[in-house]
Amino acid sequence: MFNLDVLFSAANIILFMAIFTRLTGLFMAAPMFSTYPIPMQVKIWLAASIAFILFPIVQYNTHFVVPNSVPALTLILIKEFFVGFAMGYCANILFVGVELGVNMFAIQMGLSADQALNPSSGGQSPVITQAYTFLATMLFIALGAHQWLFSAIYNSFKTMPVGYSFVLSPELVGHIITITGQMFSIGLSIALPIFGVLFITDVLLGFTSKMMPQMNIFMVSLPLKIYLGLLLSLIFMRPMAEYITVLIERFLEQIALIF
Repeated sequence: MFNLDVLFSAANIILFMAIFTRLTGLFMAAPMFSTYPIPMQVKIWLAASIAFILFPIVQYNTHFVVPNSVPALTLILIKEFFVGFAMGYCANILFVGVELGVNMFAIQMGLSADQALNPSSGGQSPVITQAYTFLATMLFIALGAHQWLFSAIYNSFKTMPVGYSFVLSPELVGHIITITGQMFSIGLSIALPIFGVLFITDVLLGFTSKMMPQMNIFMVSLPLKIYLGLLLSLIFMRPMAEYITVLIERFLEQIALIF
């Protein structure tokens, strides 16, 4: 028979709050959960449900000491939120890099006027950017990376237990900064093939306008660059999908080493 006084004790409630806070930080920044406009109520209930499942496991494997003051409890909850948010943030860098790269060649194509609401950033971005975001999301799901995120958050309770005297070490900060810097290299590597061809096209059109001044080069270049950009996007779709797949696997390995 369950003893409700023990089940709803202050130690168990605070431990559940800590687990729930770490999961909340993960859902605030993780791919899919932060990329698409999932209602906040769904995220909260999902975090609470997973916290309810993890609670007996974490309680059995950890030696949690109840803080004796409100400031100490606040520091623990801040630490828990930071751990979950850092994991989700590192995994989401890949999606931000893909979005950055596609925006680069979309502007070069002349699609800067073709803007739509981007749920991941809350701003406006070309529609082709959202298409590549969907592609990265489907690859993320196909590789089972979403399951890896839940496995990683579970393992983090072993490497960084609740109430652990967490110190923001230079190594951890260095790893996070390194992963953040890879956002620009990912964006450049995705944009360079199409961006390079479109740049050469601009140069050739410039020479054409000098040789034939009577030709309205602007009216020719705009549909030509859009058609060429879409054609190149279809041609490079498979290589980009394979490249994004390699990036997802590499990012998961790096995050596993950090946390």
